[in-house]
Amino acid sequence: MNLKSKKISLVILGATAILCSRALFFFFNDTEGPNLLIVGGLAMAIYFLSVAAYVFVPSKITGLKKLSVVVCVQILSVIGLYFCMK
Repeated sequence: MNLKSKKISLVILGATAILCSRALFFFFNDTEGPNLLIVGGLAMAIYFLSVAAYVFVPSKITGLKKLSVVVCVQILSVIGLYFCMK
């Protein structure tokens, strides 16, 4: 997979941010279900956190390794938020 294009990486980060946000609210025991606005707002916050991590990852890590590090940052931040909110 050629990740030389920055747009592809940012689209993948956006999709994983939406999935992580939705997964976080799936695990809460809410009878009404998650609000779309709240899921979207958390997805944007996770996305901006991951873009910041993507920019500040050392330059010697490139390509798929860089993307996987940032996706792990997303997942770990959602896990941390889950335990803080629970």
